[in-house]
Amino acid sequence: MNITRLSSKGQVVLPKAIREAHGWQPGTRLAVQEVPGGVLLRPAKPFPPTTFAQVEGSLKSRGRPKTLEEMDEGIRKAIRERHARGRY
Repeated sequence: MNITRLSSKGQVVLPKAIREAHGWQPGTRLAVQEVPGGVLLRPAKPFPPTTFAQVEGSLKSRGRPKTLEEMDEGIRKAIRERHARGRY
């Protein structure tokens, strides 16, 4: 277990081993959540949650829409390619 201390300014230094294990660099934004028995730190999401209605139509489409069959075939093709590279 690592021990740290709260500064007079309310700052906490996370031990280097923890920062490295999570890949947290200086400037990483962390969300702080109160949980039973303490607090939970996790990387803050870069964007606030959105609904489909908020982002619908935000990207321009090129060409005709794909059919369900074309989308299914595209997924099958990507799975075959990923499997062939040994990346599941």
